[in-house]
Amino acid sequence: MRVKSITASLLVSACLLPLLLVSAALQAEEIQLQDNPPDRYTVQKGDTLWDISAKFLKQPWRWPELWRMNRDQIKNPHWIYPGDVIVLSRVGGEYQLSLDKAGGSAQRVSPTVRVESLEAQAIPSIPAQDIEPYLTRPLITGPEGLVGAAKVVAGRDERVVRGQGDLIYVVGIDPSAGNQWFLYRPGRVMRSFDSQEILGYEMRFLGKVQVERFAEVSTATITAAREEILIGDLLVPAPREDIVNYVPHAPANPVDGRIIDLANNAHETGRGYIVTLDRGGRDGIEVGHVLAVYHPGNVIVDPRPWEGGEVFAKTDRTRVLLPPTQYLNIPPERTGLLFVFRVFERVSYAIVLNTTAPVFPGDVVRKP
Repeated sequence: MRVKSITASLLVSACLLPLLLVSAALQAEEIQLQDNPPDRYTVQKGDTLWDISAKFLKQPWRWPELWRMNRDQIKNPHWIYPGDVIVLSRVGGEYQLSLDKAGGSAQRVSPTVRVESLEAQAIPSIPAQDIEPYLTRPLITGPEGLVGAAKVVAGRDERVVRGQGDLIYVVGIDPSAGNQWFLYRPGRVMRSFDSQEILGYEMRFLGKVQVERFAEVSTATITAAREEILIGDLLVPAPREDIVNYVPHAPANPVDGRIIDLANNAHETGRGYIVTLDRGGRDGIEVGHVLAVYHPGNVIVDPRPWEGGEVFAKTDRTRVLLPPTQYLNIPPERTGLLFVFRVFERVSYAIVLNTTAPVFPGDVVRKP
């Protein structure tokens, strides 16, 4: 299924609204441009909003401020297309970006409607191919799982497992939901890293099927399989894969979360890979948030001499001077940035944008 961007809203007067996204402290901090930013840049095919912002800013997540965008525009940004010219200018003592229309004078950015349909050509926030498999496939549920889901009840023959190209028989298929369905199986319990509180129940994506015949027992073909398909596996209608093209931006409020899982059960990961966070919509996380990753520091023995009073320990009949062991906490080290692209109530998925060191489960995520 081809990934499509969501339709941008027409917000004619939005540029007059105040910028609600950033906190007062961040607003007071001057935007840091690159040492030699270009005066203008022509958008190229393959660019992303993140790439473009990094050409002008040392802090790419502050892109919305340089475009003077309000919260609604962050959620439904204007389209930027290959060939568009982005101009950096200074207005009223403050830098801002705008689009130079057809080589003429720069214009303030606001969402516009083009006559031709160019959604598929619009510049995305981040590379779509990196997150496409995660846009709709991961599911987090409550303890009840996928209530009312269709179920695989048999295969064409007596084999225990099925794979791509095999026919299966399914009950519970609703014809009105279409003929494209996803296969799932209950997976891991998602827990908070620190408290081990249950945050949700992961449904593991197995593959795709196409329904060939609708009936009380429907016939379907497995069109893609990541794992072996078993009797009892569950099916839900395949949702449309839309990229919510939010512009990268920092959260308005502090964030203190942890990475609880890495894609493919890896022990460490890096740029371009997916991580799972123990923070979600209930915690204020939203699509488009950029978070900094910190690796917790080690606890080490303090090598400095003991400066307290005399401390004695009794060993048999002998009393010896035995100062207590002192420890030091090494401060956490910032190792990278994440871009959040899918949010559940208490869990979210993010892609690693850049790193200076490997990213591990247990690493801390905070507002950059």
